[in-house]
Amino acid sequence: MKKILMKPLLAATLILAGLNSGYAQDYLINQLKNNKSDNSKETFIFTDVINIENTPVKNQGSSGTCWSYSANSFLESEMIRMGKEPVEISQVYTARNAYIEKGKNYVRMHGAITLGDGGALHDVINMYKKYGALPKSEYTGLNYGTANNKFAEMQAINQGLLEAVVKNPNGELTPNWIDAYTSVIDTYLGKVPENFTYKGKKYTPQTFAKEVIGINADDYVELSSFTDHPYYEKMVLMVPDNWSLDMIYNVKMNDLTDIIDNALKKGYTVGWAGDVSEKGFSWKNGVAFVPNKDYSAMDAEEKQDLFKGPKEELVITPEMRQQAFDNYDTTDDHGMHIVGLSKDQNGKEYYIIKNSWGASNDYQGYMYMTKNFVKYKSTAILLNKGGLPKDLAKKMDIKQ
Repeated sequence: MKKILMKPLLAATLILAGLNSGYAQDYLINQLKNNKSDNSKETFIFTDVINIENTPVKNQGSSGTCWSYSANSFLESEMIRMGKEPVEISQVYTARNAYIEKGKNYVRMHGAITLGDGGALHDVINMYKKYGALPKSEYTGLNYGTANNKFAEMQAINQGLLEAVVKNPNGELTPNWIDAYTSVIDTYLGKVPENFTYKGKKYTPQTFAKEVIGINADDYVELSSFTDHPYYEKMVLMVPDNWSLDMIYNVKMNDLTDIIDNALKKGYTVGWAGDVSEKGFSWKNGVAFVPNKDYSAMDAEEKQDLFKGPKEELVITPEMRQQAFDNYDTTDDHGMHIVGLSKDQNGKEYYIIKNSWGASNDYQGYMYMTKNFVKYKSTAILLNKGGLPKDLAKKMDIKQ
């Protein structure tokens, strides 16, 4: 297969990072207590098969904006694929616009919809299409003296503000609530520039998106796999962070990895969303797999040796995947970026995953995830429709 080189990684300054939920945030803190393993790189020997060029690893700080970091990293790789010079897209500008739209939906739904940092991969495409984009140099979101994102105070204020709006103490909403809500966001993250200069040329967010980034938002599709909906048709992605109630394509479980494989072979990277609060997911070791034995049934030695070299995995079925989703064992708590394919010393294939928790683990911000883990714990994938296998695109009536 074609070998595509990766750009050098940047070192991150902070270890803390956030996911989509409070539970996942606590899980992450435990994961990052010891960021380097003692043996992973010695007992796992990976040989890259495909390694698609991507931009340096970022650190999302203490914010649940993984969806924005991962999908914007994906768009940056799309720029490289199209022969453009990549620019670091402001992840916080994307998140800021999603917060505005999310607040509107929250009020319209009388508070009966998710609020907070969490989001979905498609939010990045939707916000790009509606609001354009900014380079990070023009909108860092660090408007109150911190070195990295720290959004908890802002989100607590916004939660209280919108709850008061929904309670509607005057009996009728005024048009001022959206200005009050926006002003809180702008106070913490900064006001959006109407225009700015980048490399000597003046842009608005919309013209920057069109002329510099240059992607077509309509070229991207999001997919998942559920047994309780018809295959190859659209369905609402039933996860709490799908606050916009976007629809995705439903495919068979094995199609997920077939689609990712096809995309990588053709030079396309893939956005990934799924569950990382699993005993088989280790950030410090840089490996994610599905043990063939339940962790609670393992003895002390088995637990100790869990990441000491490749292990046999559980065979995943569509029914197992659906059950895990239905009983909340699989939740939508993190987003990352699939940038390649590798093999271990036994020939098993793993996807190369770029994370947004800084370059703090054994693999400097990257990790290796088995195909079984992807089949079992993915909640959605995002890719350019050009990366779809032609037969699957035809089944879904997607024109490539």
